[in-house]
Amino acid sequence: MPWSPGDNSAGPRKVLVFEPDAEGHSLEWLEHLIAFAADRADISLAVVVADALRAPLSQIVPHAARDRISVKALSPLERKLCTMRPLSLAALARWWTMRRHLRLSGADHGFFLGLDFLSLPLAFGLGAGDKRLSGILFRPSVHYGDIGPYTPTRGERLRDARKAILYRAMLRNPAVERVLSLDPFFPAYARAHYRGGEKVVPLGDPAHPWIDQRTDDAPTAFPTGRIGFLLFGYLAERKGPLAVLDALSQLTPEIAARTAVLLAGKVDPALSPELDRRRDRLARERPELWLRIDDRRLQSCELAALVRQSDVVLAPYQRFVGSSGVLLWAALNGRPVLAQDYGLVGRLTREHRLGVSVDAGAPSAIAREITRMVSEGPACFFDRQAAERFATAQTPRRFASLVLSV
Repeated sequence: MPWSPGDNSAGPRKVLVFEPDAEGHSLEWLEHLIAFAADRADISLAVVVADALRAPLSQIVPHAARDRISVKALSPLERKLCTMRPLSLAALARWWTMRRHLRLSGADHGFFLGLDFLSLPLAFGLGAGDKRLSGILFRPSVHYGDIGPYTPTRGERLRDARKAILYRAMLRNPAVERVLSLDPFFPAYARAHYRGGEKVVPLGDPAHPWIDQRTDDAPTAFPTGRIGFLLFGYLAERKGPLAVLDALSQLTPEIAARTAVLLAGKVDPALSPELDRRRDRLARERPELWLRIDDRRLQSCELAALVRQSDVVLAPYQRFVGSSGVLLWAALNGRPVLAQDYGLVGRLTREHRLGVSVDAGAPSAIAREITRMVSEGPACFFDRQAAERFATAQTPRRFASLVLSV
C-alpha cells in the first residue's frame, strides 16, 4: 500500500528509516526504533525495509501507534538494485530509492541504517531536495593507527585512503545532517581532521542480548573440570575458527587436558572442509583436548545458556573492522573475552578490561593466551565491574533515542 503524504507542518516530525538488507542486526535494531517511537507521541516513523522484515516489524507496531508508525516493503526491483554488485551501483540505487520514498511518505528526514554504503553518492554531493539525511557509520578505520596496534597491509592502506577521501567529501555535503558512529573514537578524529567533522557523534552498539536468567536449567555444554572456551555466531573464516584450531594444536598435553572448546553456530559451507580437516588432525594429535563443533543456527536463549556456562568467550577475528556484539554478550554475563588486538574490538577490550587482546592472526599467540587463562584462571584477566559499566551504558533505548533525535 502506498504512503499517504500529508502536511507535516503541524504534528510530529516524520523520520524515514531505510534498510534494504535483511541479515545481521537489522531486525533487532528496527525493533528498538519502533518500540521507542511507540512511546513517543512527538515521533512519526516510516520504515522502508526488505520484504523479509516487513511482517515481523508490522506485528510489533502497537495498534494505538499505527497512525504514527508505518512499515513498507521495498519492491523486488528496488531490493535487487539496492543489493546488487558492484557496491558502487548499489550505493547509487540506495540513494535514489531513499529520495523516492521520502517523496512518497512525506517524511522530513531520511535515515540510513547502514551509512557506509552511501559514502560514495553523498561524497558526490547528492542530496534529497530540501530533506536532510543521516545514518549509522559501522566501520570507519582511518583512525586505527591512533587507537591501538596497527601495521596496515597495502590493501588496508588503500582502503583507508579511499575512506578518508569519501568521508572528507561526505561531511561537506550540506544534505548530511548527522553521522552516528558505532566507533566511539572516530568522532574526535573526524572533528580534528575533517571540515564538518562535528557532524559525527558516537552511538553505542545496541546489540544488547536478551539474557534469560532461567538458563541454569539448560543441558550442560562443557565437561566439568575444564576451562570452557566458546566461539559462537556464524562461523566464517573472518571469525577466526581456523586460527583457534591451529592454536589448539600448539597446546601442551597438560593444558589440553584442562581445556574444552565449543564452536557453536552455522558453519560457512566454504569453510566446512578445512574445519573438518583440522578437527580430525586435532583428534589424532591432541586426544586430551575436548572439542565440539555444533553446526547449526542457535536461538538467543541457547546462546545465553552457552555464554553463562562458558569460562571464556572467544572473539579472535581476523583483522575485523568495526564493533562486535560478542563483547556485550560476554560482558553482560560476566565472562572475559579472548579477542583480536586489532582495531575497535581490541581497543574496547583493553580500555574496559574485558579480557585479553591478542594478535589473532598468529595461532602461537592465541595458544599462549589460552595457556595463561587455563593456568592462572580466567578471572585474572577480567574486571567484572568495568565490564558491567561498559555493557549497561549501551542500551537499546539510548540507541533509539539518539537515532530518532534527528
